Amino acid sequence: MASDLVVLRSFDSELSAQIAAMSLEANGIPARVSADTAGGALPNLAVSFPVRLIVRAEDADLARQILDTEAPPPPDQSPNG
Repeated sequence: MASDLVVLRSFDSELSAQIAAMSLEANGIPARVSADTAGGALPNLAVSFPVRLIVRAEDADLARQILDTEAPPPPDQSPNG
C-alpha cells in the first residue's frame, strides 16, 4: 500500500523548493518537487502555478519542524576565534 502524500509547502521558484527538498532528504525525509514550468523551460510559470514540495503524510510534522528551524550561525572564522 502506497503512503499518502501531502503538499507541505508551495514556492515561487523551483530552486527554493529543491533546496527545501534537499534539506529534508539530508534529514532522512523523502521529498519530491512538483513544478508546472514546462520542464524548466518556462520558470516564470511558477508565479501562476506555484512549485509544490511533497512529502509522505506521516513525515509532514517533522518536515515542517525541520524547515521552520533556523540554521545555526557559522563558526567564527577569525584566527583568534
